[in-house]
Amino acid sequence: MTTTPAAQRPAGALDRAAAGEPANPAKRTNRQRPNYWLSAVAIVLFVVVFLVPFAFVVVTAVKSGPEASQLSLSWPSEWRIVENFWAVVEARDYLLVIAFINSTILTVASVALMVVVSAMAAFVLQRRASRWNGLINFLVLSGLIIPPAVVPTIWVLQGLGLFRTMVGLILIEIAFGISFCILLFRAFISTIPRELDEAATVDGAGPVRVFFQVIFPLLRSVIVTVVVVQSVVVFNDFVNPLYFLPGERNATVQLTLFNFQSQFNTQYHLLFMNILLITVPPLVMFIFFNRRIVAGMTSGAIKG
Repeated sequence: MTTTPAAQRPAGALDRAAAGEPANPAKRTNRQRPNYWLSAVAIVLFVVVFLVPFAFVVVTAVKSGPEASQLSLSWPSEWRIVENFWAVVEARDYLLVIAFINSTILTVASVALMVVVSAMAAFVLQRRASRWNGLINFLVLSGLIIPPAVVPTIWVLQGLGLFRTMVGLILIEIAFGISFCILLFRAFISTIPRELDEAATVDGAGPVRVFFQVIFPLLRSVIVTVVVVQSVVVFNDFVNPLYFLPGERNATVQLTLFNFQSQFNTQYHLLFMNILLITVPPLVMFIFFNRRIVAGMTSGAIKG
């Protein structure tokens, strides 16, 4: 096989070869051409799956009762934004306000403890290798795979005296979400050099001080991801408060949907206004912290 000397090649070919680009511009153009059809399909799916249902909720929430009962995606003939809003807030002695307070307490306490406990567990699992690591990793993964059992969990809470209490529900939320948090923190801690731990130990810092003063401040991106994701999960949780925290005064925001539903009648305009009110806080949080969530999820993907 013969090769063309460099002196006989065209000047453009020499420049492309020096830059590491292919000699054939057509191949380079085809390889870099964006796939418009795939982008168009993704946009259509996003509109159908997310925007159309959200628009249906918003439109139905501002209709009157007879119009909302038709369940059609049509423009309301009469806008009842303020009336529906106050009817939802005042329903059952301001139960929605009480539910927002309960959900806020549940979310803040659960996520705060979840972040600290899972970060400490991930630090120990990553930095200290022992013969128990395999079993512990199996238990962590089991928390993501094995579904929760309601009746045995209620039995355990009753034995501890924590059934129908906010503390018991906070522990339940932590137990169900800690496996995901440990995996995220452990992946990011693996990218932090061990020399930082050794330097702090040489300076006289103990394990607790090394974690809270050296490692924990470096976990900011993952902490934001865990806080946002788990806050939305806990705030939108429906099953756990229903089973483990019964009682009208203990209701969370998702349980207020029963206020406007019954066996023979459903007030769709108030129901969808309630859905809209409890959807806005998680939606706003996701919009503002979207980039932080992606950065935290991928921060531990590449080690080095």
